[in-house]
Amino acid sequence: MPAPLLSIASSEEWTEQADAVVIGGGIIGVCTAYFLAREGMKVALLEKGRIGAEQSSRNWGWCRQQNRDARELPLATKSLDLWEEIAKDIDQDLGFRRCGLLYLSDNEAELDSWSRWRDFAKGEGVITHMLTSQEANSRGKATNKPWQGGVFSPSDGIADPAKAAPLIAQGASEKYNCHIHQFCAARGVETEAGKVTGVITEKGVIKTNQVIMAGGAWASSFCKQLGIRFPQSAVRSSILSVMPGAMSIPDAMHTSQISVTKRGDGGYTLAISGTANVDVTPQQMRFATHFLPMFAKRWKVLSPGDLQGWLSGHETRSSWSMDQPTPMEKNRILDPRPSKKLIHETLRRARQMLPELGSIPMQASWAGYIDSTPDGVPVIDQSSNIQGFTLAAGFSGHGFGIGPGVGRLISELIVGKETFVNHQQYQLNRLNKSAWGKVSEF
Repeated sequence: MPAPLLSIASSEEWTEQADAVVIGGGIIGVCTAYFLAREGMKVALLEKGRIGAEQSSRNWGWCRQQNRDARELPLATKSLDLWEEIAKDIDQDLGFRRCGLLYLSDNEAELDSWSRWRDFAKGEGVITHMLTSQEANSRGKATNKPWQGGVFSPSDGIADPAKAAPLIAQGASEKYNCHIHQFCAARGVETEAGKVTGVITEKGVIKTNQVIMAGGAWASSFCKQLGIRFPQSAVRSSILSVMPGAMSIPDAMHTSQISVTKRGDGGYTLAISGTANVDVTPQQMRFATHFLPMFAKRWKVLSPGDLQGWLSGHETRSSWSMDQPTPMEKNRILDPRPSKKLIHETLRRARQMLPELGSIPMQASWAGYIDSTPDGVPVIDQSSNIQGFTLAAGFSGHGFGIGPGVGRLISELIVGKETFVNHQQYQLNRLNKSAWGKVSEF
């Protein structure tokens, strides 16, 4: 079943022309649209289904700095402030709060790695606290076991995946006149002399000279239509929620066995970190050699999937026609079936470690496709071959928390402001031997 999601209205009038068109209504797309519109640009936000309906409403809701890759840490730090800033600006409760994130472990090597990250983060202005066994046991008293140690990151927090993306989009529309078009798939991009001139949608053409592709798991197949080689692969993650009723469980806690997050309704989201199914797809086969090192590193938590990914169409390697329905129109919202085996194991582990959950019934379960790059760091880059085309995808399960920072960064790039972080570290050419935008063998 789909994850819970707030529904918002689309704009009544069609957009004939825009200063910028954002393709994709997940957290990255809506934050980008929000910041561009706040800069005074006329923005059209296109979503083939509903705003926030794919991975942006299917994640844990964590907004963290802890254990981030050094390249992502500036985005994460900036985003924490921006979550608060956006909520205040649009006068909406996004469910964001700095409740702190608790990590518990009995593994000495894991504790050592957290300690090394703590030492690195100090130099970046990020404070996290290593916990003694006594401190870990105190903070983790809801668990049914003692702990060797842990870490607590007090400035990190959570937001509500069910309403964050929709409310930011709605705020951008109501306060800054961003035009929202749901159930409107972008089929392609019009160009002239190597420059963007418009976006072809199923409902007509929007004239523009700036396009931001923030299509999540669909991004690589869309880029292929433009001759852009973007190595991307997705895995199917399965998680569940339980009804309200538990009172002593931390708001956000991670262990190797189970991770829990308190939901806006008082229930909890439960997941086993890193576990996923690998569904075979044409795109995955094409980029298999790029992802073998990552898959090999994670082989203990990845399981073979089925044909859901192939049939869903988001990782097709086929070309499509601009005047015919595309794979995005045939599958408006990626809503894969969760793994029954994984859901059962997640609930079993949670009830074993957290006795308070023993009598609380399961509320819902769902799955989503987490798109990744080979190095686990997103691509945020402007094409040098197609002027006016920006790619923002491959967030590797981290996009929700850093979405506001990414939106701010993209807006700074497009309006020509000095960026708050060195954006060159997110360039696509770090993943490709071929030049940005040049046609490669597919």
